[in-house]
Amino acid sequence: MKHRTYNEAPGAMALFANTKLSWFWLIVRLYVGYEWVSAAWEKVTSVAWTGSGAGTALAGFVNGALGKTSGANPDVQSWYAIFLKSTILTHPVVWSYVISYGEFLVGVALIIGAFTGIAAFFGLFMNLNYLLAGTVSINPILFTLAIGLILAWRVAGYLGVDYWLLPWCGTPWQPGDLFEHGKK
Repeated sequence: MKHRTYNEAPGAMALFANTKLSWFWLIVRLYVGYEWVSAAWEKVTSVAWTGSGAGTALAGFVNGALGKTSGANPDVQSWYAIFLKSTILTHPVVWSYVISYGEFLVGVALIIGAFTGIAAFFGLFMNLNYLLAGTVSINPILFTLAIGLILAWRVAGYLGVDYWLLPWCGTPWQPGDLFEHGKK
């Protein structure tokens, strides 16, 4: 049997790998980053998230999610409710800080375009958890845009810090200048 290779579709190449569309991804990146920083700022400056009452807002959110686990079509699945009870509610203060500053770091990384694909992945992961907790809000939109940013990782940060950072650090399959110096 002959080994075959398949090229990417021209439309996918244009959208996800062409630096001429980096301006489009800059707009998406700035919007998603702004949304994360805005959400994080409310938490970071809130006593109930990161102050003397840290964990109380998160515990309230989780308990609200747990209230959505009943009925014929529950908003929160039982397996996720078990995760919330056994992992989040057992350490709400720690998770409150992790969530607050995690949102902030994702937002800042997206705004400046640093490790854009990785930042978008962690944003997507947080959106997924909010959706699994029964919260819709803007999460489906940010989730969808994060998928685009992950797929466009090569050019999504081109008009940002990734322009210098990616050639310097490289990728796991192609080391950058930082790791090439020791090989010479």
